[in-house]
Amino acid sequence: MEEVSSYEKALDVLSSFITLRSPADKGSKCSRFEFVFDYIKILDLEEPISKMKIIHVAGTKGKGSTCTFVESILRNCGFRTGLFTSPHLIDVRERFRIDGVDICEEKFSEHFWWCYDILKENTNEDLPMPFLFCFFTLLALKIFTAEQVDVVILEVGIGGRLDSTNLVQAPIVCGICSLGYDHVEILGHTLRQIAGEKAGIFKHGVPAFTVSQPDEAMSVLQEKASQLGVHLEVAPPLDANLLNGLKLGLEGEHQYQNAGLAVALCYTWLHRTGHLEITNLEQTSSLPESFIKGLRTANLQGRAQIVPDQHIDIGSPGDLVFYLDGAHTSESMEICARWFSIAIKEDSQPQDNFRASHELILLFNCMSVRDPQLLLLRVIKTCASHGVHFKKALFVPNMTAFFKFGSHALPPTDSQVDLSWQFTLQREWESLMQGNKGGDAKSPDGICEEVKDDSELSTKSCENSMVFSSLPLAIKWLRDSVKQNQSIRFQVLVTGSLHLMGDMLKFVKK
Repeated sequence: MEEVSSYEKALDVLSSFITLRSPADKGSKCSRFEFVFDYIKILDLEEPISKMKIIHVAGTKGKGSTCTFVESILRNCGFRTGLFTSPHLIDVRERFRIDGVDICEEKFSEHFWWCYDILKENTNEDLPMPFLFCFFTLLALKIFTAEQVDVVILEVGIGGRLDSTNLVQAPIVCGICSLGYDHVEILGHTLRQIAGEKAGIFKHGVPAFTVSQPDEAMSVLQEKASQLGVHLEVAPPLDANLLNGLKLGLEGEHQYQNAGLAVALCYTWLHRTGHLEITNLEQTSSLPESFIKGLRTANLQGRAQIVPDQHIDIGSPGDLVFYLDGAHTSESMEICARWFSIAIKEDSQPQDNFRASHELILLFNCMSVRDPQLLLLRVIKTCASHGVHFKKALFVPNMTAFFKFGSHALPPTDSQVDLSWQFTLQREWESLMQGNKGGDAKSPDGICEEVKDDSELSTKSCENSMVFSSLPLAIKWLRDSVKQNQSIRFQVLVTGSLHLMGDMLKFVKK
């Protein structure tokens, strides 16, 4: 019998013993923010954290992109970087990056067991083991301490005020990305409440930057900044002309806003840490070459990512192209749909008749806490405004369990799959599509049928959509469709969930 590695054992422990508690469970003493300071003392991380030169970033949309730009810029300026982001798409080690590279299995295992064993020995009923994201935050800071990084970039998990990353008491600079409605059951149902939670990362006298915000949110950020003596500035979107004809490494017009915030955060970090030799250029008129290279080479999987399918053996690669974006709020869904609408036309050959030779498919799943009608309607309307219309929508469940790792993350068998949520998504889609066609939007089930494939796995097929019991079956259907229609290019927008992005990347990049 093959011996299980220390790394695999660590993944199993993450799944089995580190209890995941909902951040919304405010009554659970196990998830109280104050405990994080006890954990820091237990792990003897107080002094190392106080010496870290940290950039702390919160927001609803764009946190991951902004942090990715910041890391890439400062790495290209010659600094050793530590980046902590979430969630991971394929491997948990993606959350912990040193100099732009996922931490290796050996080092992950070493630091994991060091933290886990000490915490396990020193926690009890009154001070329980940390919940999962809190443990990840502590692990990240241990890793960055051991790796002796020059700069730590921390992406907030949820909110800010009570997020475990907010254990940081003296960051060099803070950033607030675009604000909107997400995790409202935790953060509040108004922009004022949400902005108040995000502004919880502000620290007395520490400069902060944000982007253009709705008035309701901006007023709260300004109030919180004033109370703490924080100099808050609005970073303008990056002027594309500063890139000297080059493109950002992350696709989409909205990334210029994230890049502008990243540039402001980097300039301030460099200035406040005494690296004036890099910051002596006026950022409004030019950018240092290291900044341009950092912006150009930044890379983030599952966000505005185009992946041609390499597994169709019909001699004409490119007949199936996946457009991946982990949008999962109504605002980000609109941005995603706009990007897709522009990208598919840019990706077309000039001689192609776009409408005749392309078939557009939506591959979708979202968490049940989302409002599917709101998300799907935003996709339909935004794409339609660009003359883009989907031929069919495909709905699939997640392949891997949420917050499960290693052997615990194996997908369920088809007999175990609960497709009730996917059928709900399908009904919403059919209702919206029938409404658009002037039909009876209240009776979409009347035009659906259950179909069994060669392996006797059932699929619910409607006029405008299909539900598959797994992602591989949906991709098989797409590949079969391409083989049967070799004159048609299938362009598939995959969106609704970052978990779906991870599943897709695991499958199509094998």
